[in-house]
Amino acid sequence: MPGKIIQVSEIEKIYQLSEEVSVRALKSVSLDVKRGEYISIMGASGSGKSTFMNILGFLDTPTSGTYILDGIDGSSLTKNQKAEIRNRKIGFVFQGFNLLSRTSALENVELPLYYRGGQSSEEQKRKASELLDLVGLSGREDHFPSKLSGGEQQRVAIARSLVNNPAIILADEPTGNLDTKNTEDIMGLFTRLNSETGITIIMVTHEPDVAKYTNRIVLFRDGNIIDDSPVKKRKSRTAVKKKANKKKQS
Repeated sequence: MPGKIIQVSEIEKIYQLSEEVSVRALKSVSLDVKRGEYISIMGASGSGKSTFMNILGFLDTPTSGTYILDGIDGSSLTKNQKAEIRNRKIGFVFQGFNLLSRTSALENVELPLYYRGGQSSEEQKRKASELLDLVGLSGREDHFPSKLSGGEQQRVAIARSLVNNPAIILADEPTGNLDTKNTEDIMGLFTRLNSETGITIIMVTHEPDVAKYTNRIVLFRDGNIIDDSPVKKRKSRTAVKKKANKKKQS
């Protein structure tokens, strides 16, 4: 577990809107992430957090600076090489779940394995089934997204993000479309995955209560990191359950 899995050094991102107009979305941003950390990225709209996450996911390229993921320097990679890194090293979880509507939960989880190749159909199904069991969806393998709740759909998305044994999970507002109970369930799941498997999780959120489930909060403003602090009093799903039980007893 020791060592840095992400090293970002002096990253800048400038969007050239026209010959005369440019937007400096990131300004000399540097950040190190240790293997196994669980981090939330926060900031107002336009602060640079989404641009930063796109660079971490090899979905965008910095104008200058260096980004190293799990020992791989992204500065000289081709588009095809970046696509391979995304499939092999990064698990994505999105606010809108991004599931295929006419595809079962099991098949949605299998999809990255299909694109990667190298495994038999039986092996793919076995691994996808194991991950659905891990996220608490055993017995729901054949259900289509329309037959699953929002929380269940996000669990399928999380299982899919894990199927290629990624180095990191990038979660973009993963609870943005969920109610309070499902938010607590999903954050409890992320916390358990991080503590039990040691996977590195980086999550964008605008909700302070959600950020308190993580170990560390990185705050962006105007393209800069203005604060990077450990979470002093972390929330946990266990604590939420205990609180709910006390209310029932009173």
